[in-house]
Formats: sequence, structure tokens, C-alpha cells
Amino acid sequence: MRPDTPADHTTEAERLLRTATQYPEDHEPLLLQAAAHLELAGDRERATTLYDRLLASEPEHPTLIKAFKAANLWEYGHEAEARAMIEGIRIAAPRDPAPWEIIAETLETHDELDAAHTTLTTALTLFVPTADASTEIPYPTQSLLTARHRVRRLLALDHDTWDDLADRLHRAEITLDELHDPKRLWSLGSNDPAELKAELARLRTELGSYRAALSRPFPVAVLHWPEPELTELLTAYPELQSEYPTHAAHLLDIEASLRELSATGTANLGIVTGTVPSYEAFAASESSSPSNADLLPQYATTLAARGRAVAWPPRRGADCWCGSGVAYGECHGSM
Repeated sequence: MRPDTPADHTTEAERLLRTATQYPEDHEPLLLQAAAHLELAGDRERATTLYDRLLASEPEHPTLIKAFKAANLWEYGHEAEARAMIEGIRIAAPRDPAPWEIIAETLETHDELDAAHTTLTTALTLFVPTADASTEIPYPTQSLLTARHRVRRLLALDHDTWDDLADRLHRAEITLDELHDPKRLWSLGSNDPAELKAELARLRTELGSYRAALSRPFPVAVLHWPEPELTELLTAYPELQSEYPTHAAHLLDIEASLRELSATGTANLGIVTGTVPSYEAFAASESSSPSNADLLPQYATTLAARGRAVAWPPRRGADCWCGSGVAYGECHGSM
């Protein structure tokens, strides 16, 4: 059962903290999850302590952690410190869209619309220098475009080229202009059942678009086990033998799966490499056993979400993804 009450969130945070102690190699994502649950539990001061603990440990994503910390600080009265951190992130100009989106949403939440607009515009200057139709926009950057469109709508600004690009990338039936219309808030307070019903329909569409967007930033990832890791995995969890009869068969299955996905039009394909300790930590975080084969695709998706995916197919002349050291075209690419 997913956490629902503050007490549930505290319990989940404690479990994640124990798991992080047991698997220190995965402490960063586990502590970030724990901090999020503490925020939901209302224990924002303790969440800040976790963010400080992460920042003191030379994390992989320090700017992202600072963005989360700034948002949390502002929520429990430390506005000046939060503003200073946000300004520091803007000066650092990270090449990851996520911190930009977090600090912009923090500013927007606290009615700092002009500052949010400036922040999003600065970010898009880094990520989308041109907005012509031929430009390929990664999904995380599309979120920045959508957020900026929303803020500009609240500021009653006319469309510019980035707004037009956001409109072109939007796939839902209801337009961004309608989704981001400030007057929609008024209808939520209406006593007219027809208006309320129409707004609920619009909100369902928006939620569906948001969920779809969350599923897209990361590649459709296939899990790869190097031979030593697979041997260790099957020794510890022989129940998974049916999933991986041999290492050679495992590699062939990866290539075949990716080609099949590509043939059906699936884009943004990738490969993630698993390790036994990381997989065990993931299983613990899911309150399940590593011998549960249903966890394998979830583990692959989680690794991809952490930015661990390598794009498939490899570029021309590059080594094969399998680690053989042979060019892809002469290895699994020759299948």
C-alpha cells in the first residue's frame, strides 16, 4: 500500500533510510526519496537535514539536491536562504533541465511570476537556442517550455517563438492556452454543475498529459547484465534462471528486443547495465525479493530515470553495447 497519511510517509522515510545504510552505493536516490516523504509528512526541517547530508557527501547531482532543498526551505519560513540558493543555481547554469524546473516552480508557487519567467527563459536559452521546427527537443526540456508557457499565460504575455514551439509539441486535445487559462481557477469555485463537470474533464486530460510526460523523459530501457554480474545474480537467486538461461542468450535477447521495439516505431531506446548490489537495494526499496522477476523491468526503468541509460543503437564505428570491445557493426549489430 502506498503511503497516504503523514505517519505513513514517516514510516516509509525510515525504511528508505535503513535501506540507504545497508546499500551505501545507492544512498543518493534513496535519501532523496526519504526526504520527499519527510516533506509530505510535514517534517520539513528533517528533510533539510537529509539534503545537507547528501550535499556533504559529494553527490552525483548536487544542483538538483540544492533545488529540492531551496523549495523545501521556502515552504517552512526560510525564504531568504531559499532565494540565495535559487540565485546560486541560476548563476551555476546547470546543464540539467530538472533543477531549473524545480526552482522556477518554487518561484511560481510563491507568486514570483516575473522571476519564474526569467528563470525559465534563461534555462531555455541554454537548452533550446533556436526554436525552428527541425529542432529535436528532449522531453525534460519540453517540460521547461510548458512551464514557461503557463507562466507567460498568467502574466498575460503574447506568444513568442518558444510558446509556439510548446504548442506544437503539445499532443492533448485541450490546447495549452486553455489548460493554462487563469480563468479556469474561477470555474472551480462555481456553483454551476455544468461548469464543474467541464473543468473536471479538462483536469483529467491535463493529468493524463502530465503522466505521459513523466513516462517520456527517459529511454525505453532494456536491462543488461555483464557476465560476472549475471553469474553472481543467478548464484544468489537461482529462481531467475528461467529469465537468463545463458549469458550469450541474454545478449541476443537484448538486441532482438531492441530491434523489435525499433521496428514498431518506438523511439528513444536505451540499455542500462545492472549490478547485483544495486538490484538488491532496489528490491529492498520495493519491499520485495530480488528473486521476483517482475522487478526486473521496474529496475531497468529506475536506472534509466537516474540517467544510467546508454542510447541504442551505438553511433557508427562505436564499440558494441555488450562490452566486447568490438565495433557494434561487427558484433551484435551484424545480427
